[in-house]
Amino acid sequence: MLLLLLLLTSVSQHALAVVVEVYEGETSVLLHYVYKGSIPEDNPTVMWTRSDLNPKSVHLQGKGGDDLKGQNQRYSGRTSMSRYALNTKDFSLTLRKPKLTDSGIYTCSISAGGEEQRLSDIQLQVKDHHVEVKVEEGSESVTLHCKTTPDLPENTRVEWTRSDHELLIVQEYSNKGGKLMKQDKFYRDRTEMNEDLLKTSA
Repeated sequence: MLLLLLLLTSVSQHALAVVVEVYEGETSVLLHYVYKGSIPEDNPTVMWTRSDLNPKSVHLQGKGGDDLKGQNQRYSGRTSMSRYALNTKDFSLTLRKPKLTDSGIYTCSISAGGEEQRLSDIQLQVKDHHVEVKVEEGSESVTLHCKTTPDLPENTRVEWTRSDHELLIVQEYSNKGGKLMKQDKFYRDRTEMNEDLLKTSA
């Protein structure tokens, strides 16, 4: 029983061995996979999918080129493969303008004659940018900058939090009700935000 458990763990780890990390907003990210087997002759199709989505199709390509009719709309206009993928066996997928919601496990498969073969799983982790700000203890103040798009909806709420030990509310602001009262007492009367932030996006 122990041997079986160890074997299953090893297989699971192997299946998810490839992890690709990228920061949100980069031009593109490559999910690299080169097929080592033989290409089936009966109308082969290469498929990239995400099983947690509906529809799960990220990108499909057959001998006639890309087939994106069933593609999940969140990937529309953002995916591409080499047009010679079935000739070169390079099934790598390029994903443009990665978003945080693109994080997940992508599966590359090949199908032919009604049979599908799972080839590889790649875990994509799209990370938010982290900026380190240094300040001497006892300084009068420090400013943490955050900018967003200028077209925010009227009911926007901005929230600063800390999650290094437990989730702490550092500062909250809503353009409907001003400052909110969820702030942790450790930061009470020590923080402030630009009250015109929904116009300046700062």
